[in-house]
Amino acid sequence: MDVSIVVPLYNEVENIPNLYDRVSSALTAHSFAWELILVDDGSGDGSGQILRDIAARDQRVKVIRFRRNFGQTAAMAAGFDAATGDVVIPMDGDLQNDPLDIPALLSKIHEGYDVVSGWRKDRQDTFINRKLPSIIANGIISRMTGVHLHDYGCTLKAYRREVLDGINLYGEMHRFVPALASQVGAKVTEIPVRHHPRMFGSSKYGISRTVRVVLDLMTVMFLLQYSTKPIQLFGRWGIYTLLAGGVSGVLTLYMKWFDHVNMNRNPLLILTAFLLFMGVQFIVLGLLGELNARTYYEAQGKPIYVVRERMNFE
Repeated sequence: MDVSIVVPLYNEVENIPNLYDRVSSALTAHSFAWELILVDDGSGDGSGQILRDIAARDQRVKVIRFRRNFGQTAAMAAGFDAATGDVVIPMDGDLQNDPLDIPALLSKIHEGYDVVSGWRKDRQDTFINRKLPSIIANGIISRMTGVHLHDYGCTLKAYRREVLDGINLYGEMHRFVPALASQVGAKVTEIPVRHHPRMFGSSKYGISRTVRVVLDLMTVMFLLQYSTKPIQLFGRWGIYTLLAGGVSGVLTLYMKWFDHVNMNRNPLLILTAFLLFMGVQFIVLGLLGELNARTYYEAQGKPIYVVRERMNFE
């Protein structure tokens, strides 16, 4: 199997037949083997029967149906787990992504890249509630992760199978896979892809999703920089806070001895106690984080490094 196409679906009953036809038409003309994995994320619009019919007449189509709606990231994770291809390509099920772009993504993969991200350069969405928040979010994510992409939100991407093997998805983390892959040395690039207006149904995601994305970005930043050394983050702030508490304490004593300000009437005394307490808390939190990190890696036998190649090992 060469290529696995993963499509999360939620109440897209009108789009599913066209989606299958377009993917099949775009890929059948090429020499590589492919499979289409359709993940029904708890749809309640009759999608299940259509998916059964398609799977019955085409053995290249695999169907996964959830008992309830778990979200796009969970649906994508299920598709990744089921994929057998050397290259895994997720795409949206609303026909806004174009399967005709898949060969271009694969061509970049064959150039030696591990992740190829689609860029909806001519995005067919409303500006205020879709395109503007996306522009701002992409700028923030690129700056904070160091992986500069124009369009983190584009589902149409191509991944080498081995890149996904070490990545577990939670929350809204699927959009951050290029940044997480870059952490382990993956080569990441992007290419412009087509983007079509939605023909049927309505978008399941709006501007309210922004808060969840921001929170997941904080998680990604922690994973990228401190997942194996949390004491470096919390311990540093602990030391800074203890130093600030020490300075505040010295000022409190100075004001008592030289300015004759009673300590019980000096707000700096309260600030000193607060800062010293918080400093200890930060350090303790860092130490607990170190214990959890060791439990996470050692209990799973998970290495803290990734090997690209081994030679002369038997």
